[in-house]
Amino acid sequence: MHFEAGPLLKNINSPEDLKKVSREKLHQVCDELRQYIIDVVSVHGGHFASSLGVVELSVALHYVYNTPYDQLVWDVGHQAYGHKILTGRRDQFSTNRKYKGLSGFPKRSESEYDTFGVGHSSTSISAALGMSMAAKYKGEDRKSVAIIGDGSMTAGMAFEAMNHAGVADSDVLIILNDNCMSIDPNVGALKEYLTDISTSPTYNKVRDELWELMGKLPIGKTFTREMASKVEAGLKGMVSKSSNLFEALGLRYFGPIDGHNITKLVDTLRDLREMPGPKILHISTVKGKGYAQAEKDQTKWHAPGLFDKLTGEIIKKKIDTPQPPKYQDVFGHTIVELAEVNPMIMGVTPAMPSGSSLKFMMDAMPHRAFDVGICEQHAVTLSAGLATQGLKVFCNIYSSFMQRAYDQVIHDVALQKLPVVFCLDRAGLVGEDGPTHHGCYDIAFFRCIPNMIIAAPMNESELRNLMYTAQLPETNLPVVLRYPRGEGVQVDWKKPMEKVEIGKGRKLKDGKEVAILSFGHPGNFAQTAIRNLRSEGLDPAHYDIRFVKPLDEALLHEVFQNYSKIVTVEDATVVGGFGSAILEFMNEHGYKAQVIILGIPDTIVEHGSLKELHQECHYDAQAIAEAVKALMGQKEFA
Repeated sequence: MHFEAGPLLKNINSPEDLKKVSREKLHQVCDELRQYIIDVVSVHGGHFASSLGVVELSVALHYVYNTPYDQLVWDVGHQAYGHKILTGRRDQFSTNRKYKGLSGFPKRSESEYDTFGVGHSSTSISAALGMSMAAKYKGEDRKSVAIIGDGSMTAGMAFEAMNHAGVADSDVLIILNDNCMSIDPNVGALKEYLTDISTSPTYNKVRDELWELMGKLPIGKTFTREMASKVEAGLKGMVSKSSNLFEALGLRYFGPIDGHNITKLVDTLRDLREMPGPKILHISTVKGKGYAQAEKDQTKWHAPGLFDKLTGEIIKKKIDTPQPPKYQDVFGHTIVELAEVNPMIMGVTPAMPSGSSLKFMMDAMPHRAFDVGICEQHAVTLSAGLATQGLKVFCNIYSSFMQRAYDQVIHDVALQKLPVVFCLDRAGLVGEDGPTHHGCYDIAFFRCIPNMIIAAPMNESELRNLMYTAQLPETNLPVVLRYPRGEGVQVDWKKPMEKVEIGKGRKLKDGKEVAILSFGHPGNFAQTAIRNLRSEGLDPAHYDIRFVKPLDEALLHEVFQNYSKIVTVEDATVVGGFGSAILEFMNEHGYKAQVIILGIPDTIVEHGSLKELHQECHYDAQAIAEAVKALMGQKEFA
């Protein structure tokens, strides 16, 4: 489908083209850019509301700054669609998040305008500061700008970067895009603090009058810029304490200003571009600006999928038969069930209550389930603190984001043998979000830590059973439960929960000559492969190992004593993962067998649909069948 850009936008193929537009027509560029994003995302899907909220900012930045020489760093990157369209990727934008198409996030290898690869939050200030310090060292006059949302600003890393920026004597501008949202509504004291700044009528009135007055004062021998700065700071302090947090860190604070007033943004950015030193501009925006439904329900419209742009109806596949639930919803409903019986259960998530479905518990038991903001390190150590008091904490973090709290898992949980239950949502490949969000490494990086129990359910019932087991008093070590994004396989999933013996796997079927050992959800791929192989006269055995730590040694002895040809399957990196654990067991006990390890290869896997990526990584049902046939000498396995 061809998407027609507006009369101004269709001639903008670079920021140089944008600069040719008169200042008076920039509002029209914004309108056309916003409409183009709506047109494309409604048909092809993607993150939506974030980019609509920064249309004016995107235009103003590229209008004022000399990009790509001046460097813009977008935090997370959900909001960078307008930036991509303005920087030569308009006609490719319909491939956004598609296999072999544009990335859904800024990506250095995609464009010189994408100065830093992003996807996880709160990295922009550190990166932009590094760029600014490098420019100063090299004697370059380039500018560095970090664009960070109020949700990302809650992370400790952002504060660490600001703390350094204030003393680094660097020419960096931080733009705080304040819309009171991340994916879900923001939480915490910082949110309240920013709200106070942006809603104080006295502060805003005096600030505007002060800026006007400062512009009229003569700067010369008797009234220096230093004196003017002191007057400005003193008046700010008299009116409000609002600016003190940032200015105490050595950052000159400006704002808040209307982030949808394009002429005000352009004028302000021009002034700030010429002002040396570290500074922060606070802008107020509306997530989903310009599309009524997105403005009203910002969480739902963060990434709504396909929708009718005229009616706002989100298009869902019409399926007559009942479908299996998403694993995240199985978690969300099950933790409520368990917590109703066990008063010691608590829930913690770092800013993903909707994505993880902990929202069900937060609604039902708000005093026992907590969204701590984008603070994975804090989430883990908070959970550890709760666990010291005898509570059973389910800490739900996406696998990819769990990487950010690795030290806390080792130091604060594992060393102390605290029974925190880590529920790793989005384990394995996640699809269109791509390499920043794939959960590839958790098996490998958790397996090497002592005192850890690591399990993966093959289906919804198994997830429930493992959650039930994890909260029992006798389960007194940290537990990792990893499960994938998306739907499971059981329509009738809400069955009574049963205890699972820690470290105990399952033999699902006997077979001849070849044994397939699976870990987690890919066991379902193995079952499909086994059904397909029957027509070719092959009958492999299938074992659901279920625990990668501790391994079911009795079951593995049975496997190696009966089968000399083995295929292992996992939805994680093959380096140091489940397959590696099987090889270690084989070596330790002196067994000899032909083993093919299937999983995510030792390379960066880009974005695409799950089906496309499973096929590319060679661990879908077809790849498993091919591996079995290769072991039987019927074909080569690439």
